[in-house]
This record gives sequence, C-alpha cells and structure tokens, in this order.
Amino acid sequence: MDSVSTSQTAPIAFLKGHGTENDFVIVPDPDNAIDLPARAVAVLCDRRAGIGGDGLLHVVRSAAHPEARAMADEAEWFMDYRNADGSIAEMCGNGVRVFARYLQRAGHAQAGDLAVATRGGVKKIHLAKDTHPKGTAPEGAGTEGAEAEGTGAGDITVHMGRAALPDGGVTVTLGGRSWPARNVNMGNPHAVAFVEDLAHAGDLYSEPPVSPASLYPDGVNVEFVVDRGPRHVAMRVHERGSGETRSCGTGACAVAVAAARRDGVDPAVTGVPVTYTVDLPGGRLVITERPDGGIEMTGPAVIVAEGHIDPVWFETTLA
Repeated sequence: MDSVSTSQTAPIAFLKGHGTENDFVIVPDPDNAIDLPARAVAVLCDRRAGIGGDGLLHVVRSAAHPEARAMADEAEWFMDYRNADGSIAEMCGNGVRVFARYLQRAGHAQAGDLAVATRGGVKKIHLAKDTHPKGTAPEGAGTEGAEAEGTGAGDITVHMGRAALPDGGVTVTLGGRSWPARNVNMGNPHAVAFVEDLAHAGDLYSEPPVSPASLYPDGVNVEFVVDRGPRHVAMRVHERGSGETRSCGTGACAVAVAAARRDGVDPAVTGVPVTYTVDLPGGRLVITERPDGGIEMTGPAVIVAEGHIDPVWFETTLA
C-alpha cells in the first residue's frame, strides 16, 4: 500500500453508516495518504474503545491505490474494505452500498449508475432517486427515512457479479448438530446451511467449524438459513473477522443462490430471473439472479454521523 507514516498531524475525518444495520466506519482518503494497519482498523472498529463497526470502508481513488490502478479506467473510486479485526476482505455487499451512499453525499456521485472498484472486481451500482423529499418520508419509513432528509433515501442496487458453486461437500457443525452446507463464492467464500431454527446457530461469537477446512484456507462466512415462505428466507451469519453481524450482503446473495438450487431453480436453465427476499436481523434485502448468472442486490444504505478522529488518541492507541 502506498501511504505515509502512521503519525498523523491533523484530525482524520470519518463518517459512520450502515446498510440493514451492517455498520461501517468510513475513512475518506482520496490520495491514499493515511496508513491504516490492521491494528488501527481494529481499534477504530472497537465498539467500546473506538468508533465501532462491523468493518471499515477506506475511500480511495483507484488511481492512487496499487491494488486498484488497473481498474481506474472503469471506476474512479476503490473500496479498500477491511474486516473489524483489521484483516483485508475482497468484497462486502452492504459495505459497497454504504460506500456508494457516501460518494453521493460527498458530491462524487449522483442518482443513477456508478462503478466502484473492489478487490472482487468492478461493481456496477444504481442509486435510485429519492422519491420522498426532505420531510416527506412515508408513514412507516422509520428513522432511516428521517435521517436521510431528502439526501438520497432511495434504495441502492448492486450488480454483484456471478456466484461460483465449487464442487465438493461441506459440513457445518455447531452445538452437537451438523448440517450439509452449500459452498458458494461471491468473490468471498460462503458456506450456506439450511436449518430448522435460527437459534441452532448459537451466539456465533466464534466461527462455526466447517469441514473440510482445507476448502477455506483464509476462513469462511457461514450462513444459517430458515424458510419463511415461497422464495422468502431468513438468515443469520458469522462473518470471518467480524463475528455475527446484523447483515451480510454477499451472504444474502449466497443464500439466495443456494436456496434457488435447493428449490431446483436455475435461471440459466429456465431463462427466467428468480428473486428471493432475504430477511436478516438488521433488515431486508431483495436478491435477483438473472439468466446470464448476474446477481443484483437491492437494499437501503444510510449515513448516520460524521466527525474527526483525534490524532493524539490515534497515535497513543497505536503506540
């Protein structure tokens, strides 16, 4: 990573946002001038000693980041995503929606189409127009409609790419129970297990054992899923590096694909798109798989706060 020393002489700007309650610390850094080692990210994401978040969105111009320069012609901005423990991740579906909402808030993007570079490739995004101007959020919209105040309350759709379905059986074991799981890769790895009760997932503080572990040398996101109705499921997830989160966008996509295959539906065969509604602890996402294999995820994204990180605290904490 091209960056300067961890020593900061001025406050570092940050924002806080969430997508279906999957929350993130956002650090705008167009020139990639702020060094964010794993320790710094973990401190910022700490919910007691730091700002708190399931992950960190480092906002960098693609041309300024060595991992994204090859994508700069397609996407001006790169989502340098970090898990809450500071580890690097390929992609985050909820995170990229919040990333796009930040770009809109900062004046770098408008309603319509947008491309964002990620370690999982360039993602195409559509920001819906805010159909409820300031002060006119519909009844039942809740606090999110009020927070947006006419500055982009419309849902955001992300073209997530295709799912890969590697061969080989996977088993998830927890609390004396075992379930067969579907191995789905959305640019990051997922093991999707259909269970009788979401409570069987336990507290999900630690990563549930998955075998064979050799399939996931860098860890895996594990989803537990129950049916709620026709093409309607609910899930809980353990995200590698973060523990249980209120939502996981790539996980919701993996769950929708796994559910469709379990139900005998493959849009590449039928020629007809299939849509699943996925309920998560933090809200609802709508996932559509097209006949060409492309997957679209639609859901909300909200910026809730902004401020500055005290440079003295930052340096002292990392010392």
